[in-house]
Amino acid sequence: MNQTKEAKNTHLDLTAVVLTYNEEMNLEECLNSLVPLNCRIVAVDSGSKDKTIDILKNFDVDIYHKEFHNYGDQRNWAQQNTGINTEWVLHLDADERLTEKLRENILNALTNTNDEELAGYLISRRTIFMGKFIKHGGHYPVYHNRIFRLSKGSCEARLYDQHFIVDGKVKPLDGDIIDVTDDLKVWFERHMKWAEREASQVLLESRSSKLVQGKFTGTPIERRRWLKNNLYYKMPLFFRCLVYFVIRYFFRMGVLDGYRGFIFHFLHAFWYRFKVDIYILKKRFN
Repeated sequence: MNQTKEAKNTHLDLTAVVLTYNEEMNLEECLNSLVPLNCRIVAVDSGSKDKTIDILKNFDVDIYHKEFHNYGDQRNWAQQNTGINTEWVLHLDADERLTEKLRENILNALTNTNDEELAGYLISRRTIFMGKFIKHGGHYPVYHNRIFRLSKGSCEARLYDQHFIVDGKVKPLDGDIIDVTDDLKVWFERHMKWAEREASQVLLESRSSKLVQGKFTGTPIERRRWLKNNLYYKMPLFFRCLVYFVIRYFFRMGVLDGYRGFIFHFLHAFWYRFKVDIYILKKRFN
């Protein structure tokens, strides 16, 4: 069942899809960053119990409800079941927002492009952790397919670390999606769930054509997948967590991100990555 306002006329041939679940702390800034695009906004909520729905109702947003299974399922359901009739679609999480530069370039790209072969755009993500821009350690820029022609893209069916598969030519678009994490309690809660999902995905990994295939000479997304599958997960359990930290913090200069950068890189290596390996070990013996 959904709650929607009467469809509005839009000037930009774009629908923005936002996934929400108990996002009262972040949602307003996310929506405010979308409003200047003057596009349709769709929210797919998975059972929020805080003020998320009230905040959504304060904006011109079409609200849908769906039980959460995984991000890929949620995003693909949104594309297929929310009446999207625009040529282009943009996917965001509620704790993300667009920079002004990215908004300007989205407006320019979607209104002035004449390249019919262009299927989508790669956008860099800028992580803000405890108020600090995590610029080093190989964490910026990290590119994702987030804007694409509706008929050309879908989310891969993975339990974790899902990427959008775009059938056709893609190119980078200047500007960032800002990903904000200020609450460490929320960070731990989310990464606890994500660690178990990633462990399950590692043990279930296949060469399905519906997954982004790793390719060292491919796009930044394909290169990251190749490095993870062909190098990182080939190393021994737990030892690879240490290698991950040393490479990111020292060789890729994560040390330049200061004490909050140390916390960020340390937690990713010795808490999240370590937790993934614990789950992998546990699942292998079950």
